[in-house]
Amino acid sequence: MAKFPDSFLWGGAIAANQAEGAYLTAGKGLSTSDMQPHGIFGPLVNRTDNQSFIKDTAIDFYHQYKTDIPLFAEMGFTCLRTSIAWSRIFPQGDEIIPNEAGLAFYDDLFDEMAKYNIQPVITLSHYEMPYHLVTQYGGWGNRKTIAFFEHYACTVFERYKDKVKLWLTFNEINMSLHAPMTGVGLPSDSSSSEVYQAIHHQLVASARVVKACHDIIPDAQIGNMLLGGLVYPLTCKPDDVWEAMTENRKWLFFGDVQCRGQYPGYMLRYFSDNQINLTITDEDIHDLKNTIDFISFSYYMTGCITADKDEYEKRRGNIFTMVPNPHLESSEWGWQIDPKGIRTLLNILWDRYQKPLFIVENGLGAVDEITPEGNINDDYRIQYINDHLIQVHEAIQDGVDIMGYTSWGPIDIVSASKAEMSKRYGFIYVDRNDQGDGTLERKRKKSFYWYQGIIKSQGELLR
Repeated sequence: MAKFPDSFLWGGAIAANQAEGAYLTAGKGLSTSDMQPHGIFGPLVNRTDNQSFIKDTAIDFYHQYKTDIPLFAEMGFTCLRTSIAWSRIFPQGDEIIPNEAGLAFYDDLFDEMAKYNIQPVITLSHYEMPYHLVTQYGGWGNRKTIAFFEHYACTVFERYKDKVKLWLTFNEINMSLHAPMTGVGLPSDSSSSEVYQAIHHQLVASARVVKACHDIIPDAQIGNMLLGGLVYPLTCKPDDVWEAMTENRKWLFFGDVQCRGQYPGYMLRYFSDNQINLTITDEDIHDLKNTIDFISFSYYMTGCITADKDEYEKRRGNIFTMVPNPHLESSEWGWQIDPKGIRTLLNILWDRYQKPLFIVENGLGAVDEITPEGNINDDYRIQYINDHLIQVHEAIQDGVDIMGYTSWGPIDIVSASKAEMSKRYGFIYVDRNDQGDGTLERKRKKSFYWYQGIIKSQGELLR
């Protein structure tokens, strides 16, 4: 197979709240993730009872990154995507002075990455915000949160301006439509008006932070991050085709605002038709004109949609309101496997925005078994990523500008949806189970050596 471009970035992606652990170490405050220990769709808990949860330690990346970074380097990573835990820097979220211990941790982490020539790709907010901002201000429902986030972002831009040149604002910003507490710090029973107002505040904050990044780090690039929830029409009936376009617009709208600098007409009609009245100031309209440099996204699966409500209710299968595609196989967790879908999505985003694209999450969650000889033969993961990367290369041949690929996650971490260790994505096995038992020992899987070969050959070994 032909090689990927020399400039193509290879790596993996993790998140602070799913990997670091050390949840109250060195002055860190409670985050929304800490209050959702059973996953992003789980209930809030009361942490005053001193009960411990699996994410409190996670895989202890906070203390073991000097073990993990060399393993990433051994695979040949040229970049690593991770996030800064906002509540490590501002424990309550509304302080003026940052927590120096939190800042120092990320200094050390980025320095360790630099030793191995691994470029940081840093998400400012990955499914967590200081919980104090929820209890005292109402999360992103309060306009004041914009300024708190801007202050946090400017603080880390100034601190790491010589170390980090690739930034993302909000992880999977469209997830707020499915999990409001995770995305915008609102209760799950919040009204559509409340959720979209909070989303608007987040979009304004993202735009302001884009401008701040350009001002503070002129040689940096800053992008958004979308959950690539591509759906197909279940049939070729015109009503199903329209339903699919409408469903895709629910998440493409976020990209439209962040790339084009204004609300699209179809969204204004949606607000009007559904009696959603947002407060949008003249200053907001001006701020939104600060558009992103590139688009990053996650891609795991596709699904179908139909206008036939009876058929939809009978067949829909998961949180993304998708109907299973009868032509696709599914993973152990019911996520449909569609390698060609990533090529389709890449072309859609390129045609729509004409901005560079970065695949910052893609991978297969599965139960991994250790053989009596001590091996982990995860050929299913190799096949999944191989097939997707072939389609990424096809998209490059189609003329799509793609910056790089970071697999989710290169090392086993706590899953976001249900906070389990048994759903493993990594090339590196971590000895810990769903009950939190284990040594945390790291072990290379078969896919570790396969991905190492793919990177070394610049994709030439893909089959």
